[in-house]
Amino acid sequence: MRWILATVATIAIATTAAISPVRAAGNDSTRRLNDAAAVLSATMSAPDKGIPQDLLQKAHCIVIVPDLKTAAFIVGGKYGIGYMLCRSQKGSGWSAPATVRIEGGSVGFQIGGSSTDLIMLVMTERGAQKLLESKFTLGGDATVAAGPVGRSATAQTDVQMGADILSWSRSQGLFAGIALTGATLREDLDGNAEIYGKKLSNRDIVMNGVRPTRAAGKLLELLNRHSAAEAKPQ
Repeated sequence: MRWILATVATIAIATTAAISPVRAAGNDSTRRLNDAAAVLSATMSAPDKGIPQDLLQKAHCIVIVPDLKTAAFIVGGKYGIGYMLCRSQKGSGWSAPATVRIEGGSVGFQIGGSSTDLIMLVMTERGAQKLLESKFTLGGDATVAAGPVGRSATAQTDVQMGADILSWSRSQGLFAGIALTGATLREDLDGNAEIYGKKLSNRDIVMNGVRPTRAAGKLLELLNRHSAAEAKPQ
C-alpha cells in the first residue's frame, strides 16, 4: 500500500513539474502581449509626442517589442522578444500576433533609461514580405529610418518617405525616432508555440488567418480602433 501511495505521489510531482513550465510560458506570452498593448496605448494617447496617426493608418505591418533592457544592448546579447501583426488578408483589421526576436545591431540601441520599448511600422509591401521571412537584417534586406514624432508625418525627410520601415523607441515615457541599421529580426517558433500550441511560422500566422488567442484581444482592439482601414499601397 505504501509503495502504491509513493508511486502515485511521484507521478503527481512529475506531472506538476511537466505542466508548470508550460503554464509559466503561457503566462510570459500573455504578460508580454499585455505589455505590447500598453506600449501601443501610450503611443496613441500622446498624439503630439508619439507616432503620427497617419503613418499608422498607412502601415502594412507593425512590430512592437516591449521592455528591452538597456544592459542587454551594452553586452550585445539578445535584445528582446515582441510581436508583429499585419493587415488582414480579408481587407480590414489585423492578423493574429506572431512572435519575433530582435538581435544584434549598432550602438544606436544604447540609449538611456532602465528599459526601452521599440515600435516599427512597415510602410511598404517589400518591407512586409521581408518581415515574413524567417530572418532578415534591418538596413540590409529592408531599408529602415528613424520615424518622425508628432501629430502628423508632413515633416518627414525624403529618406523617411522612401524607407521600407520606420522605427521609434520609447524610454521613460519619451518617444524618439531610432535607427536600427544592422539589427536582425527573426521569427520565434518557440514563442509562437507558447501562444498557439504548435510551432507555426510567422508567415502561417499572418497570411493564413490563424485565429488570435484571448490574450491578444487588447492589442488587436487598440489596432482596430486606431487603424482598422486597409493600408494604402506605397
